Amino acid sequence: MNRTGVVAFLGAIVLVAAACSPAGGDSADGPAPAPDESTAAPLESPAAGLPDGPSALDDPNAAAFPEPLVPVDEIISGGPPPDGIPSIDDPVFVPVAEAADLLDPAESVVVVDINGDEKAYPVRVMVWHEIVNDTVGGVPVAITYCPLCNSAVAYVREVRGVETTFGTSGRLYASALVMYDRATESLWTHFDGKAVVGVLAGDELEPVSAPLMAWQDFADVYPDGTVLDWTATGFDRDYGSNPYVGYDDADTEPFLFRGPLDDRARAKQRVVGISVGDEAVAYPLDSLAVGEASVTPARVGSQDLVIFWKAGQSSALDTSSIGDGKDVGSVGVFVPTVDERTLTFVANGPDFVDEETGSVWTIAGTAVSGPLAGSRLQRIDHLDTFWFAWSTYRPGTTLVEG
Repeated sequence: MNRTGVVAFLGAIVLVAAACSPAGGDSADGPAPAPDESTAAPLESPAAGLPDGPSALDDPNAAAFPEPLVPVDEIISGGPPPDGIPSIDDPVFVPVAEAADLLDPAESVVVVDINGDEKAYPVRVMVWHEIVNDTVGGVPVAITYCPLCNSAVAYVREVRGVETTFGTSGRLYASALVMYDRATESLWTHFDGKAVVGVLAGDELEPVSAPLMAWQDFADVYPDGTVLDWTATGFDRDYGSNPYVGYDDADTEPFLFRGPLDDRARAKQRVVGISVGDEAVAYPLDSLAVGEASVTPARVGSQDLVIFWKAGQSSALDTSSIGDGKDVGSVGVFVPTVDERTLTFVANGPDFVDEETGSVWTIAGTAVSGPLAGSRLQRIDHLDTFWFAWSTYRPGTTLVEG
């Protein structure tokens, strides 16, 4: 999608979702917001333990704020006002068995599994709402998805021990979603969960593993799981359609990105980004996507890892129908050790097999047959994202060419 197309989409979001007063800051040169029924969530009551002060939505340059983590003038309007793209704050779920035939098998879902509570958040919903405030396994979490940087990230939605919810600010930083918390209205970057402007500047959210997976794989791996019901969001959206047609084109430029681009790869080339401690690496997806499945040994810092890739997940940002996008596959990154025993993995058709015992493993790192059936590999968080986003938020990253 070119710049004009994205601006047109953002204008449409505003017209449909329309919200409260427009955000301040620079303009995206998009259409002016059209007032209608407000979708903005009210500011939550001030909580003990959180600082009081002005809203960063109203005045990101307020003198009362701590030093911002990023230049305030680089946090720019993306078009919609705060909550113009509305978060889902009361999600409804249905069992996998009831939704098995309602999604295309290749459709992308964001997976969150906490304390045995296994949930899928279809990207057909996330692309229109970007944030779901939920509780998974008793843990309050915010599941976030940024279409412009092609990434899904989840966080515990607690700040200094105080539970809050998050909304979309209508702003972008480095062409990525900027969120705000409803307890203090500080601004947070989606990509790394840091409060960058406002009374909480410098605070950081605890991340939660949230890999992308093909719907069929989720249904196979988590048959007792649940899936977000897109018919019960409380909003009227064209779920299943892609409002960013053609955006997943590595030869196009990111929308409203300011600053230098790391030219070691194309800006919107898909990469798998992995961080361990202070070390960060990125693997071009093209180097992993081989056959029905592939296994790639990896090392980040002093940690030996293994990357599983499995065909069958469609790009949500390619064609007009989310389920019909090009096959980009699903990725899992794991520590290849069970009970202090290091395993060597190979791909066998669509499956992953360890050479030591012949056990068969899923893309989620669970052994489903063989002597190790029931065992689970330790998952290492990774991001499926565009190169410009990873290299901006992880400067100095090592690009591992295939």
